[in-house]
Amino acid sequence: MTTTTQELLLSRIRDVPDYPKPGVMFKDITPLLADPVAFTALTDALAELCLRHGATKIVGLEARGFILAAPVAVRAGLGFIPVRKAGKLPGATLSQAYELEYGTAEIEIHAEDLADGDRVIVIDDVLATGGTAEASLELIRRAGAQVAGVAVLMELGFLGGRSRLEPALRGAPLDALITV
Repeated sequence: MTTTTQELLLSRIRDVPDYPKPGVMFKDITPLLADPVAFTALTDALAELCLRHGATKIVGLEARGFILAAPVAVRAGLGFIPVRKAGKLPGATLSQAYELEYGTAEIEIHAEDLADGDRVIVIDDVLATGGTAEASLELIRRAGAQVAGVAVLMELGFLGGRSRLEPALRGAPLDALITV
């Protein structure tokens, strides 16, 4: 990805101070999504990463990861698999609990959506603490698929998500288009 593309993407991310609580600087991607040139550049950059890493399927993390992963899957010609919060998928699922700063959460995938031989890239908007991405990697492996990598629009480097996620990646790449 070029520096010009990175600058375009970054220029379309709005800082919202004190949201959702005082002291937090929220990174709002809705202006980027509303700009067709920036959204297309983002989709193209993520699709290129998926193809470069030999992915056969793309996993999108609920909820904003869905917004990015679905068009990336279409652009790359790959299948899209949603990772949902527990209780949102019908049928047989695999679930994985993980720790949050204030408790626990659980995510799920359909058990039959991934299989042996699938190479899966996880796509999300932001890598913060890494807990959801880490849990999704466990789900992918439990389904019998291989992790081809994780790709995010933006990494919040000061939160240490990369350090937490690296052991779970087991050598697979972690690509962030922007790091703040």
